[in-house]
Formats: sequence, structure tokens, C-alpha cells
Amino acid sequence: MSTPQAAMSADTGAHATHSNQFALLTQRRFGPFFWVQFLGAGNDNVFKFAFTVLVTYQLQVQWLPASMAGLVIGALFILPFLLFSATSGQLADKYPKEVLIRFVKNLEIAIMLLAGWGFMQQNVPVLLGCVFLMGLHSTLFGPVKFAYLPQHLNERELTGGNGMVEMGTFVAILLGNVAGGLLIALPLVGPSYVAAACLLLALLGRVLAQAVPVSPATDPALRINWNPFTETWRNLKLAHGNVVVFRSLLGISWMWFFGAVFLANFPAFARDTLHGNEQVASLLLVVFSVGIGVGALLCEILSRRHVEIGLVPMGAIGMTVFSVDLYFASRGLPPHTVSLTLGQFLGEAAHWRVLADLALLSLFAGIYSVPMYALIQMRSQPTHRARIIAANNILNALFMIASSLLAGALLSAGFSISELFLIIGLANAVVAFYIFMLVPEYLLRFVAWIASRFVYRFKVTGDLNIPTEGAAVLVCNHVSFVDAVLLMAASPRPIRFVMDHRIFKVPVLGWLFKLAKAIPVAPQKEDPAAYEAAFRESAQVLREGDLLGIFPEGAITKDGTLQPFKGGIMKILETAQADGVQDVKVIPMALTNLWGSYFSRIELSGGQPTAMVKPFRRGLFNRVGLNVGDAVPAERVTPEGLRERVAGLMG
Repeated sequence: MSTPQAAMSADTGAHATHSNQFALLTQRRFGPFFWVQFLGAGNDNVFKFAFTVLVTYQLQVQWLPASMAGLVIGALFILPFLLFSATSGQLADKYPKEVLIRFVKNLEIAIMLLAGWGFMQQNVPVLLGCVFLMGLHSTLFGPVKFAYLPQHLNERELTGGNGMVEMGTFVAILLGNVAGGLLIALPLVGPSYVAAACLLLALLGRVLAQAVPVSPATDPALRINWNPFTETWRNLKLAHGNVVVFRSLLGISWMWFFGAVFLANFPAFARDTLHGNEQVASLLLVVFSVGIGVGALLCEILSRRHVEIGLVPMGAIGMTVFSVDLYFASRGLPPHTVSLTLGQFLGEAAHWRVLADLALLSLFAGIYSVPMYALIQMRSQPTHRARIIAANNILNALFMIASSLLAGALLSAGFSISELFLIIGLANAVVAFYIFMLVPEYLLRFVAWIASRFVYRFKVTGDLNIPTEGAAVLVCNHVSFVDAVLLMAASPRPIRFVMDHRIFKVPVLGWLFKLAKAIPVAPQKEDPAAYEAAFRESAQVLREGDLLGIFPEGAITKDGTLQPFKGGIMKILETAQADGVQDVKVIPMALTNLWGSYFSRIELSGGQPTAMVKPFRRGLFNRVGLNVGDAVPAERVTPEGLRERVAGLMG
């Protein structure tokens, strides 16, 4: 009898070669889940925005002034994220996710029945209670949503799947706000139409939830700690246990801080700076939401279906550049004595630059966030992945509250909204630089991504042979000074390289390889201590289940031919085996068409072979490739046998 896990794996494997991320919508492992989360996000915003409009424009509530309504509703919705995220993370690890999804949708139906009565009776306290309950509904669903994806999508699908979810969320928010505003504005029947729409969306979501496939519990023996305060602290400590994951959580939370400043200030920005009416404020929201969605969808194309965290620095750069330009674009706008309609606003050319800046900064925010979510899902331990996501939700809520306080303080101090956007854009550059220095893997992947797409046109064949988990040694021919950079671009995981100690003296490249924690090795006769230390550190890399990269020729080829392999590979495997490391795979690889490029050695006019001279000797965007062969078990490895395999891959 097959287990649920086996069935799930078979389903994932059977569909691993989909044409693009949109094809996932046709598959049961993703389609029903996507529409469930889409309808849930849409329903949240239909309800919240309709309620906000109701108490702002239609009802006179003495104890809830119209100017405070949006703030109170937003605070009530986010409060459960602070109180119950830790508990929801435990539930998502302990119980099957399809069971929790159906429970959450049942809860949504009950809340919407109560909210419908509140709308019909125009009972503000009941509706405020429903805001809190819908926040609880979203809190319960958050860890399930992001922990579900890595159970059903493989590494090559994870970026595309996250991009679809990110895009779907922002489109749902946009459509929900528009629908809620339009429905509640209908004379006489508005509240009843909103009540019916919210209930219908909840019911449709519950029907689709029934089609969500089996998603087994990852830690069924977990004992629930119902104390939200101690569990919140425990979750944050759990997340902090993996430095890369924790700092990625901080990076995502910063993105929410950044985005919250813009979203919260669009109405005032449209009115006071752009001199537009409510339609102009809505246009800003539309442009921002569409930009995020497009950026999220672009991630799969830009990453070539890998979890490519090299996109994160590019996203951060774009966020800062266009935030700063938005400040300059909005400074010299002509004054108007009356509010501009949407048509009048679009009729002035100066406003198009504002819209372009807003679209591009949000597009780059989408590019920034999706790889971080995918990295967290891939690097977190499956047994407590949902609790890591819950920790992220807690941090997101805290950062969004902090953004409101900071923005309010700056505006109260006399800064304009344009100046606020400028400050946040510049702060983004500082925060991003700080994160990338703390986690240099982001910067290294960015350099590798640039090199493999703009310096060279890099094509990888057989990349599925690079393992996404477990210890492995990547063995490659040595053609140029950037071989390691290109291998970084091809691998879905970080690689620790064993490299000749002299390469660390090369300007820029030496700094990059130190940042990558490459392992320097010197000849035994020259420095016996460094020689032995290199093999001990290499064995430690394999013991930790990571990837180790070596170039067994020992030096860059001087004539383009494959040199004899030295015995270092055998010593690495023997040292690892002596340390008790089992099941190490050895992956043969071959770089092709790289000889003769700027970073490879080439003989010039009778002198010694020299690299990095005559930069355009082969023109721009050279076609180079990497062929990856099948894994070889460690016990069958010989230097001569590996050399034959690499030679065969060189063609």
C-alpha cells in the first residue's frame, strides 16, 4: 500500500516538467490551493474595505471617528498575527495541511455569516469583532500556505509557485478593495450585497478546499504550547538557529515595512502632492499591486526555474533607485486649485513619470521578495517549517507596526510624503547592504547571476543532476578564473570551493572567494599545515551535508586541454569516510567553450599564457556552457575514471 507521502512525491515528480508557472494552475497539487488562498485574500479585502467605507462615509459613529476608522480596522486585523502566529505555526506542523485548510475555510464561512448580519444591522461592534476574527483566520492560514508549497513543488518549481501565490495575493487584494468599495456604495442595497458577496466567496473557497490533495503532517508528535508569548519567543529562537533563514526573514519583513509606508500614504500622496481625487489614489494602488504581481511572475523567468537568491540584490537596487526618483518626479508638479479627475491626471505628461516610478519600484519589490520566500521554504527543516513561517508573520506584523509609527513621526515632524518616500528609499539601500554583508551568499549569487547572463550567455545541461540536498563533491575542469562563479550560478545551493591559495591574491576575485568561504589549499611541500587543514575543512563541509567544489587538475589549463587529475579527490573522500560521512555523491561536470575568453589564459605573441588581457578578444556575450553528468558513488571513484567522465562531458 502506498503512503500519502509516496503518492504526493509521485504526483510532484510526474508534473516536474511543466511548461511554465501558469501550467501549475491546471494541476491538482497547486490549482485548488491557489484559488483557495486567492479567494481568502480577496474576501478579507472585500469585507475590510467595505466596512471602512461604511464607517467613513455612511455611518456617523461618535466613538469611532471617520479619520480613525481605517487605523482601527487595520490594527484589529493585524493583532491576531502578533498573538496567535506562534500557535498557528505549531498547528501547521502537527496536523495535515489539507485538514487545516478545510477547517480555516469552515471558520471563514461562520465569520462571514456573522459579518453579514452585522452589515444588515449596521452593527459596528459586531463588524469590528469580525475584523479581528478574519485576522485570526488569516493568521491560521499563513503558515499553512507557505509550508504547503515545498511539500508539493520541487526546487525547480518553488520560485514559480511562490511567484504565482505572491501575484495572486496582490491581485486578490486589489480586486477585493475595488469590489468592496463598489458594492457598499450601491444605494440602499449596498450592505446586503456585501454580505452576500463575502458569504459566496467563503463558500466557493470551501468547495475548492475539498480538492486540495493530502499534505501529511511534518511533525505529528509535536506537543502544542498554547501560551502565545512563550511560544512566540521559542519560534523566534528556532528561526534564529539557521542564520541564513533568519536574516532572510528579516529581509522579507523589511519589504513589508517598505511596502506598508507606500500603501498607507497613497490617499494623502494623491491628494496633497499629486492634487488628484479618490480615483487617482485608487490608480496608485492598482499600479503598485500590478507591479508587485508582475515582478513576482518575472522571478521564474529570471531565475531559470531555480531558487535564485541572486535576484534579491537586484530587487533591492531597483526599490531604492525608483523610490529616490519618485521623490524627484513628484517635486516639481504644477499646483492645482481643484482635485484632478483620473482623466485630467493622466493627461499631464509629468504624472506618467510618477506612475512609472511607482510601477518599477513595486516590480522590483516583487523580484526582491519571492526568492527570499523560496529560500526560507527550501532551507528550513520540514519538521518545523510552518513554525519558521509563523515567526516570519510575527516579524512582518512588528515591522508593519514600526513602519506606521516611524512614518507618523516623520510626517508629524514636518516632512512631506515625497520626502518620506525618499527617506525610506535611502534606508532601503542601507538595510539591504547590511543584510548582504551579513549573508554574503546573496551578493555572491548576484555576481554569479550577472556573469552568467550578461558577461556570458550561459547554458546548463543536466542541471537536475546537481543534488538539491545531501553531501556531494562537484568535480569540474579548470578553464578560467571565473569557473567557480559560473558553477555558483548553475547550482541551486551554495558551494564551498577548494581553491589554490594564490587565487586569493587576485584583485576582486580573491575578495569574492573569501566572501564565499572558499577553502585555500597549498602544495604539501610548500605548506604542510595548510594542506592538511584544507582536507579537514573539506570533510567538515561534507559532514554538514553541503556541496564541495574542486578542480582536480590543480591549476587553470594553459592550452585548453584537460590536464591529468591529481589525487586530492581521493584524499577528500577518504578523510570524509574516516569521519563517518556516508553516501557522498561525486558529480562530474565540464565547462565548455570558455577557453579563449577574457578570464582564461591564452598565449599572446610568443609570451607566457596570460589571462584578463584584451577584454573584447571574443566580443560580448560569449556562449559558454556547463554539462553535468550522472552522480558517481564515492566507493567507485578514481582520478582516472573521473577524468574520463569529465572529458566525455567536454565533448
